[in-house]
Amino acid sequence: MMKFALFLGCNIPARVQQYELAARVVLAKLQVDLVDIREFTCCGYPMRNADLKTSLLFSARNLALAEQQGLNVLTLCQCCFGTLKKAAHLLEEDNRFKEEVNAFLAKEKLTYQGKAQVKHLLSLLHKDIGEAALKEKIRGGFKELKIAAHYGCHALRPSDVMQFDDPVSPSILDELIKLTGAQSVDWSQKLECCGAPLLGVNDDLSMKLTAGKLADAKASGARFLSVACPWCQLQFDGIQKQMEAEGRTDADLPSILYPQLLGLAMGISAKELGLSKNVKDISGVNAFLVQQ
Repeated sequence: MMKFALFLGCNIPARVQQYELAARVVLAKLQVDLVDIREFTCCGYPMRNADLKTSLLFSARNLALAEQQGLNVLTLCQCCFGTLKKAAHLLEEDNRFKEEVNAFLAKEKLTYQGKAQVKHLLSLLHKDIGEAALKEKIRGGFKELKIAAHYGCHALRPSDVMQFDDPVSPSILDELIKLTGAQSVDWSQKLECCGAPLLGVNDDLSMKLTAGKLADAKASGARFLSVACPWCQLQFDGIQKQMEAEGRTDADLPSILYPQLLGLAMGISAKELGLSKNVKDISGVNAFLVQQ
């Protein structure tokens, strides 16, 4: 059995609780043991461009807490994944940062040594658990369901640090979608930003980017989007609903979190996967399920 410290970050517990619900129940079925470390705090992402050292301290503290228990870290949020991975890289490259960070951590009797690895949920499913083990858990799966895979930004670049997937032509999420029996469609805007980082700064541009992606995915034949990042989910779910009310889009393309999609294919109930917590109704995905 694999064991990880689960790092939820800030957005998931507050705004995308269904992501945690679905991930926990799916991983339990796959015999992955998740440990909750209460002292985990913000990954440091919001401060990274304003105060790098403070951001590094936040990241290093979280990683040190995992190290203290001899655990690697599993993230669901791609922003948290990117922030923690980049922090570990910088602390390894520049010993001065590491010394400064540890001087602060010593006050809590913590030490950052760089031993805890950081992994994203998709990597865990694709690389560590693997296709064969996932297929064994599929109970019928989907038929004639077309999905547009959205990768997000933070997990892909810089690729030498993230070590997640090919940043130009990623395939992990496409392959994981296919394992459920669904078809992953080709669409030209697959790797474009969802628009979430601009929300609150330039709402018009943010929603224009979102509308463009929705229109392109719809034109490619997709019935749903699938994501594995809370920021992207918020944009394609609640913000899409807001855009519909404002007449900014008529794509009507609901977004389903990947562990929700996988969980349904595994025979897990919609309630356990938190499908009702999505803002846009995704119950229509059940029509494509093959009963076994």
